[in-house]
Amino acid sequence: MAPSRGISPLPRALHCTLTNHKGPVLVARYAKGSAKYVLTGGQDRTVRLWNPDVGTEIKVFAGHGYEVLSITVAHDNVKFASSGGDRSVFVWDVATGTTSRRLPGHMGKIHVVEFNEDATVVASGSYDSTVRLWDLRAQSRQPIQTLDEARDAVQTLFVGGTYIMTGSVDGHVRTYDLRKGELRADFLGHPVTSILPTKDSQTVLAATLDSRVRLLDLTSGKPLNEFQSHSNTSYRCRACFGAAEASVVCGDENGQVWAWDLVDATPLSPNPPPIVHQKVITWVEHHPNDVGEMITASADSSVKVWRGTSPIAV
Repeated sequence: MAPSRGISPLPRALHCTLTNHKGPVLVARYAKGSAKYVLTGGQDRTVRLWNPDVGTEIKVFAGHGYEVLSITVAHDNVKFASSGGDRSVFVWDVATGTTSRRLPGHMGKIHVVEFNEDATVVASGSYDSTVRLWDLRAQSRQPIQTLDEARDAVQTLFVGGTYIMTGSVDGHVRTYDLRKGELRADFLGHPVTSILPTKDSQTVLAATLDSRVRLLDLTSGKPLNEFQSHSNTSYRCRACFGAAEASVVCGDENGQVWAWDLVDATPLSPNPPPIVHQKVITWVEHHPNDVGEMITASADSSVKVWRGTSPIAV
C-alpha cells in the first residue's frame, strides 16, 4: 500500500464533458499506458471512443442489441471487449470498428468482462451466477472453464497473473488461486458491485451496497480499512484508487465524488463534495499514469473529464 503522506489532490477542475450518449452511461475506461483515449458504453447500446484532450468523439462501435455494461481494453490498445444485455462477449478491433469475435454461452446479461495481462483470455461474469473464461487463441467458441460457485449474479471481477477474483450479489468476494487450485470466499454481508486490487496484489478495494468501500488483504481476506460517507445502496458505483494508490475514490447516487485517505480513511477536502452529476455516478476511473486526470460517468448521459486541483466548475 502507498503511504498516506504526500497525497496528490483529486482532479477537481472540469476539463470537458462528453455528451453524445443517449441515456445512462454505465462504464468508462481509459486506454492502456500513457494514451489518453477513453471508451464509454451505455444504455443506448453503443460503445464510443473519445479524445478527452479536446472532448471529441472519434468513433462509434455499434453492434450490441442491448445496453453495454462493461468494457475491458487490451494491453496494446489494439482490441477491446464489451458485454451487456446480449448475453455474449463482443471482441472488437479498434482500427476497423468491427467485431472480430462474439462469444455466446451465458444464460443472462453479462455484467463484467476483463482481459488477462496479455489479452489472450477474457473472463465474463453474468447474471446467471457464473464466470466463464474464453481462450481467444482457440478456434472454438466454447469457454475453457466455468466458475459456478457464486449463488447470485456476478457483478465484478479481476484477472490477475495467478488469481481470479469475483464479487457477486450474494455478498461474497471469491478468490481463485490458479497455482494452487484453491478457492477462498470472503463474506461481506452486502452485494459486491466493484473490486479492484492494488498493483502489487497485496490489497483489494471492494464496494458494497451498504454505502461502504472496504480495503481487504488480498491473501487472507482480512478487512484493513473501511470508507464511508457516500450514498450507495441501489446501483453499481465503481470505486477506484487515486494517484499512486494513496487515496480511494468513489462516486455515489447523489452525483458526488468522494475521496478518502487510504491509510486513515478520513474524507479528503472538499467534505462533503459538491454535486457534479445530476444522477447517480456509475463509474469513476483515475488515469493509470497521469496523476492529474480522472473521468466520471453518470446516468445523466454524460461523462466528465477532470483535471488539475482547482475548485470544481460545472
